[in-house]
Amino acid sequence: MAEEVKSVLLIGGAGFLGLHLIQQFYDMSSKPQICVFDVRPLPEKLSKQFTFNPDDIKFFKGDLTSEDSVTEAIKLTSANVVVHAASPMHGGEASIYELVNVKGTKNILDVCKKMKVSTFVYTSSAGVIFNGQDVHNADETWPIPEVPMDAYNETKAIAEDMVLKANDPENGFYTVALRPAGIFGPGDRQLVPGLRTVAKLGQSKFQIGDNNNLFDWTYAGNVADAHVLAAEKLLNPETRDNVAGETFFITNDTPSYFWALARTVWKADNHIDKRVIVLKRPVAILAGYLSEFFSRLLGKEPGLTPFRVKIVCAYRYHNISKAKKYLGYKPRVDIEQGIINTLAWMDEGLE
Repeated sequence: MAEEVKSVLLIGGAGFLGLHLIQQFYDMSSKPQICVFDVRPLPEKLSKQFTFNPDDIKFFKGDLTSEDSVTEAIKLTSANVVVHAASPMHGGEASIYELVNVKGTKNILDVCKKMKVSTFVYTSSAGVIFNGQDVHNADETWPIPEVPMDAYNETKAIAEDMVLKANDPENGFYTVALRPAGIFGPGDRQLVPGLRTVAKLGQSKFQIGDNNNLFDWTYAGNVADAHVLAAEKLLNPETRDNVAGETFFITNDTPSYFWALARTVWKADNHIDKRVIVLKRPVAILAGYLSEFFSRLLGKEPGLTPFRVKIVCAYRYHNISKAKKYLGYKPRVDIEQGIINTLAWMDEGLE
């Protein structure tokens, strides 16, 4: 008989994806107790798109690398499900990724086992298989590259490996790793806000690459759905064996040309460029190296880098048949509606 999600501890629950996780677990028919574990509190004001009552959510301020802190949070909630969605954003120092993604994940896994938590869902990244080369319709059999793309994806891959190896059916501990690709939605501080800034600066007329590369984007609410489904499948003895110790790519299942999302955002803002200036990939990479060089001399952050060019120009789309089959996952919010939701959140002017 399937066990219900009675109490869930959302590590990183006050962040961008975290708010969507709160909403999806809040909407469950079983009405689980929800506790957010984070270094920062929940926002004082929530978007109208989040309908959960903050007063119903417990909050625990803690350090995910501290055994005592994680132990106390699990004791407080008697959680039978732990979701680890905490991770620094791209563009940081390697040391912070090592601290949070590797040391933090190891600590959480150790504490969960000690505290007899049964179900552990980890938010990994589709980027763990990306090293700058094209990714065409990749499924979960694709190998982790020996040379990673960057410190973020390298530490995500290390953490994911720890999560999968921690799966221990004999002792009643079940784990799963989800690999979302290109997350955006209300609360996003990078993708859609960045695109709106590009248009305001008059830079939307520039296109890096030929725009013939397919790319996966995923609405944050859909990613949160996948986490709920994964928890439910791990708690059900009839479905557990197909999910425990496994990885699953999570996308909107609608690969599109890379610049299509940007132009959809700009169109929604009534911004359409009459003329587009295309920078070919080799030219853009050279410009990236020059940008890095001169920015270093001036002590500034480069606007264009070879790393960013490689990401923008690469094919990166994935096969989610496994998630459909074993998680029952199906994206509920399409890309265009997701963009509308994100722009509406931005227009609310919330922090």
